Amino acid sequence: MLAELEIENLVVISHARIRFSPHFNVFTGETGAGKSILIHGIHAVLGQRVTRDLVRTGCKKAVVTALFTRLEPMVCARLDALAIAHEDDELLLTREIAADGGSTARINGHTTTVSVLREIGDILINIHGQHDNQALLSPECHLQILDDFGSSDELLRQYQETFRALQQTAKRLNQMVKQEQDRVHRRKQLLVLVQEIDALELEQGEESALEEELTILQHAEGIAAALQNAADALDGDGTEMSAVTLTEAAGEELSSFSEIRSDFTALSERITAAGIELRDIAEECRSLYHQIDLDSQRYAWVQKHLQEIHRLCRDFQCGSGDELVERRAQAEQELQQMQSDAAEIAQMHQKKAALLEQVSAQAKALSDHRAAQLERFTAAVTEQLEFLNMPNVVLVGKHTKGKLTIHGMDSLEFLISVNSGEEPRPLARIASGGELSRIMLALKCVVADRDGVPSLIFDEIDTGVSGKAAQKIGMKLREVAQIHQVICVTHLSQITVMADHHLMIEKQTKCGRTQTHVTDLDLEGRVHEIARIMGGDAPSALLLESARAELEHWQENGDGDAIS
Repeated sequence: MLAELEIENLVVISHARIRFSPHFNVFTGETGAGKSILIHGIHAVLGQRVTRDLVRTGCKKAVVTALFTRLEPMVCARLDALAIAHEDDELLLTREIAADGGSTARINGHTTTVSVLREIGDILINIHGQHDNQALLSPECHLQILDDFGSSDELLRQYQETFRALQQTAKRLNQMVKQEQDRVHRRKQLLVLVQEIDALELEQGEESALEEELTILQHAEGIAAALQNAADALDGDGTEMSAVTLTEAAGEELSSFSEIRSDFTALSERITAAGIELRDIAEECRSLYHQIDLDSQRYAWVQKHLQEIHRLCRDFQCGSGDELVERRAQAEQELQQMQSDAAEIAQMHQKKAALLEQVSAQAKALSDHRAAQLERFTAAVTEQLEFLNMPNVVLVGKHTKGKLTIHGMDSLEFLISVNSGEEPRPLARIASGGELSRIMLALKCVVADRDGVPSLIFDEIDTGVSGKAAQKIGMKLREVAQIHQVICVTHLSQITVMADHHLMIEKQTKCGRTQTHVTDLDLEGRVHEIARIMGGDAPSALLLESARAELEHWQENGDGDAIS
């Protein structure tokens, strides 16, 4: 529960320290005194959005601090999950709002993010304001209200988990199918590339080898003649003028005088070696001559084969035959990947079908649960509304089923009739402001014992209400305060007299500056404030006596008059 709230430099509030009762607290004060600023402060410390306009003029920052005690198990579990200490069953939240627009959040004095502050705030306090009444007119909110009553959280969580998995699977499948459609043309291109290169039986290095062979074939006759002539010139059979014969003769001439001069021996040996080398060269020329292919068919085949290689290089934008071979390997790899993608698409279809079957079953279970809760819910709310001075009310839920959404397969709209004999119609067409306030309070009441949020704040729940209906609202708030801490901003004496703790918000002007003060009223203070609410700023003795009597009655006997 909210034990204490401290506010510094928030608009017209220079400083206020407010302590709360664990049961029924009310704030009263004249219109414009600053009650809305107080609610803004609570919103701020709970992590809601703030603006620098909240900082008091001339101040560097506004600070709102809230002390919570008697923490609920649900709150403690969430704090443990976030690794936030809560010694002595206490929690201190702080929000600083800088005049330049920045803000800082702290939990137990340690800096944290605003999102974490908001996450904790959502399970500490539930604030009901005028906008909630308007939200009640929107059918989109009605299903959430029923789920809050029917404790549908786990069923809804399981359904939404499967639904999101189905969405992701369907999205991925659609992407893959689209990619598969785009790959149809690509697959055809790759198959043509592979087939045409395979038809050539092209291998790495083959193009350069064929080009060399083609050059040789183009000059085969001249090369053959040159090899033959070279061989004959070096070592022609029976030719006295061949190089080998002449070399050998030269060697013999010098060797005959080797005994006379020693250097002739060395020259003779060199000439002999040269002759051997020349004979070897001649033999190699003859060998190459015999290897020369003068086959015209081979020449035509090589020429045609190279033309096919060059054509494929142009067609597939490759610079060489070797690059074609590499492209073929890449194409084969890409085709294999496409086969894997096709298998994955088939698996994704199966997964989608399984998830659709699962989510449909979960949607039906959720829908059946909601249908079972709806009758109990409308009966409980009707009972509360009858107590809240709406005796002829008829509340029904128009429950329909449709396509699967993140909220299930259900649509729900509450229809109401406030007068006997009238057909139930949408809330927006029937309910007045006062009736909406009572309907919202009735909803809060039926959910109160199921809601783990320890503190409830009602900002002007009494709008459009007076007389006996106002008294019934006060009694109902007092009843809820037996389960939850209730903080209520009100203009009605009928509600104020039933509170356990009364705080007055008052605006004063000192030294040209407006300041709002929050005063914790004692018995006499309460009597005068209740009398002011009843009859104005200068209440008569009769009004004061009436206010005292009402206050004492409800403080002494109010519990016995509450109706469950």
